[in-house]
Amino acid sequence: MIPFNRPPFVGKETDYIKEAIAAGKICGDGAFTKKCNKWIEDKTGTPKALLTTSCTHALEMAALLAEIKPGDEVIMPSYTFVSTADAFVQRGATIVFVDVRPDTMNIDEKLIEAAITPKTKAVVPVHYAGVACEMDTINEIAKRYGLWVVEDAAQGVMASYKGKALGTIGDFGCYSFHETKNYSMGEGGALLIGKEDRIEQAEIIREKGTDRSRFFRGQVDKYTWVDYGSSYLPSDMNAAYLYAQLEEADTINNARLSVWNRYYNGLKPLADAGKITLPVIPEGCVHNAHMFYIKAADLPQRSALINSLKENGVGSAFHYIPLHSAPAGIKFGRFNGEDKYTTAESEKLLRLPMYYGLTDDEVEKVISSVLEFYKTV
Repeated sequence: MIPFNRPPFVGKETDYIKEAIAAGKICGDGAFTKKCNKWIEDKTGTPKALLTTSCTHALEMAALLAEIKPGDEVIMPSYTFVSTADAFVQRGATIVFVDVRPDTMNIDEKLIEAAITPKTKAVVPVHYAGVACEMDTINEIAKRYGLWVVEDAAQGVMASYKGKALGTIGDFGCYSFHETKNYSMGEGGALLIGKEDRIEQAEIIREKGTDRSRFFRGQVDKYTWVDYGSSYLPSDMNAAYLYAQLEEADTINNARLSVWNRYYNGLKPLADAGKITLPVIPEGCVHNAHMFYIKAADLPQRSALINSLKENGVGSAFHYIPLHSAPAGIKFGRFNGEDKYTTAESEKLLRLPMYYGLTDDEVEKVISSVLEFYKTV
């Protein structure tokens, strides 16, 4: 069976975990955590990166830094993971969902302005599949209305928009290092802070509301509780696991892009025949091959394809159930405008196996299995 996903592993992870243990500091903000933070800062150009226990927690920190309060409204796509909304719902915000673009499954930037009310506080673009949203337009709207921009770049590490790393284009960016992502620490994430005047507050929030970071830098002679916060620091053992992969980030990225391109070229005849739809990468966007998806004609065809692939030993998966149709989405949010594409396109989308270490033979088997199914359709 070719699994849908296999967590990345490059070989040095175990050695680095042992090194972290030997150093006698396995809690948060150890040597490997600092190395990961610096890698992200150097690679993306963000003023500050802070490793977190998850992308969910990075989003929660962003909501706190944006001072989201009960009664505020936050605009985002419905086609996203629950954490995108949860982080703001916890602050008492109402989520305002808008439709997606069918080409990228990203928020339709042309629909954002119509969703803005006097209560709107932030816009949360989600870079689906590591393909950037139309950030120039989003930032221009946000600036005009005085809104925060929080990038959910969970899938966007090593991807860019017009030369800028995803996660560095808005006020805050949030990465995921979950086991399903291109680079993993099991559970983990990072907050990228574009507003330099928010860095110290972010450190306080991340350190349980204390000025502990300033203490370790020698800026204060003792640390104490100074504001609200929580514990968002991952173990340095998790960071050690991640750092081994960040060192090999280009190798992993190139390998994934190679698989993505082989899928695209191998399945293009089906797209040319009008049987499936392939991913679209807009001009100015550099993606990271986070996933490869196709769109079937409709939900029944997608279900039949999933079953056919399974019978052929190929794991595949659909993705999000649109949040606005979920019980919590109905309770905590509303859909602004027409759901023209979100539900319809989500019911067609099917993700194929994509992970570091996928062999050429396995890729060919996946392609041939899809082609075989469509001989009868």
